[in-house]
Amino acid sequence: MSSHLPSSARVVLLCGPSGSGKSLVAARSGLPVLRLDDFYKEGDDPTLPLVTGSSDIDWDHPGSWDADAAVEAITRLCATGSTTVPAYDIALSARTGEEPLHIGRAPLFIAEGIFAAEIVERCRELGVLADALCLSRGPVTTFRRRFLRDLKEGRKSVPFLLRRGWRLMRAERTIVARQVALGAHACDLDEALGRLAAAGAGRRTQARTVA
Repeated sequence: MSSHLPSSARVVLLCGPSGSGKSLVAARSGLPVLRLDDFYKEGDDPTLPLVTGSSDIDWDHPGSWDADAAVEAITRLCATGSTTVPAYDIALSARTGEEPLHIGRAPLFIAEGIFAAEIVERCRELGVLADALCLSRGPVTTFRRRFLRDLKEGRKSVPFLLRRGWRLMRAERTIVARQVALGAHACDLDEALGRLAAAGAGRRTQARTVA
């Protein structure tokens, strides 16, 4: 088991199916945010998994994502308040550079992405986990939000988006169940915001007490 890190900040891991509203919750929380989607592997990586029976890359499989790099960024933010993250272009399936991320003296921040649940246990073992939340808004609502967002942003071709959307809609309950099994708490948008507010208040109280 990994030893605990001496940290001044803690992280709330925010997961949920693609299109469930993670970015919206993160923005409304007012907390600093680490985008875990920036840790996708690049499109020419030979280790990328494929959708079963298809030539499509399975961008919804944890194997398409660099968990080690994400955990390293989280622990750096917790310990120092600063890190460097990849600048990832989803439409190109490629990293286009690096960007600094600073949270300053903030005692709490969010790391959001569809694979956040994959690192719940690692963050808990490192002593940096404040909470882990899984947004769940229903397969049809999520399908509609995801498709309109991805179409607007030009993330992938329309046929790819439709194939992916239909596949994810059918699998949504299984996706949520897996993330809950990995340690995330299933909740809707309002409950997520409430738990984030409570976590933030708890950290501020602790900071004043220590001071």
